[in-house]
Amino acid sequence: MRYKMLRDHRPLVVTFADKAAVRDYVAARVGAECLPRLHLLADDARSLMSTDLPEEFVLKPTHGSGAAIVVSRSADPNARLPRDGSWVYRHVSPEHAPPAELARIAQDWLAQLYGQGPNREWVYGRVPRRILVEEFLAGGGGAIPRDVKLFVFHGRCHFIQVDEGRFGRRTQDFFRPDWTPMPLSGGPPWADPPPVRPTRLDGMIRLAQTLAAETDFVRVDLYDLPERIVFGELTSFPAGGDSPFEPESFNAEFGRPWVVPRRYR
Repeated sequence: MRYKMLRDHRPLVVTFADKAAVRDYVAARVGAECLPRLHLLADDARSLMSTDLPEEFVLKPTHGSGAAIVVSRSADPNARLPRDGSWVYRHVSPEHAPPAELARIAQDWLAQLYGQGPNREWVYGRVPRRILVEEFLAGGGGAIPRDVKLFVFHGRCHFIQVDEGRFGRRTQDFFRPDWTPMPLSGGPPWADPPPVRPTRLDGMIRLAQTLAAETDFVRVDLYDLPERIVFGELTSFPAGGDSPFEPESFNAEFGRPWVVPRRYR
């Protein structure tokens, strides 16, 4: 992973990291119907104060990772927006997300250069700094849906990570593509009971492999909603290469299907 971060500086990797540009990439390859609806894409955070947004939505920057404001009725009624340190995930109800406060947080995002230099996630420094507002994706009962993250090497899915409870008790489980559990921990505890197989898993694997066909490795994040599969993001450098696999032998296991190019063209 670190080798790829140092060597793979193709424009394609920048497109994957850009949360706005990747929408066009996805639409061209698998169709726009799997994208979350776009409510706003703007260079100026003040646009949030003059745009008629729906009651529920997701606000995030285009040029980084690990930041989003989710606004929905399923939020903890005691949750509030951050007063400082805005580069965080936060889930709040609509009455606790005034446009002026959202604009303040978004402006802080736009002022930041995400990443930590050429040996880290350099790619975000090449992404135009903008903000976007997308559809709030609701799982069963209107709750935040689980993240299904498919690790695709050379056009084939080999591993699947499932994250649940991002704003509460977070769990994380790993599976083979046939939904065989893997005795692997990436930090958070395993879910109890284990996650059930997504109803559209075969379709998710096909979609992920289509999106990953042009590169040696990318993690494709999807959501299996009651009515459709929805695209989340394409991640070329998961966790910046710092995933704490336990047992450590799974570092080799995840590298086994990956033949890293000597030179990226």
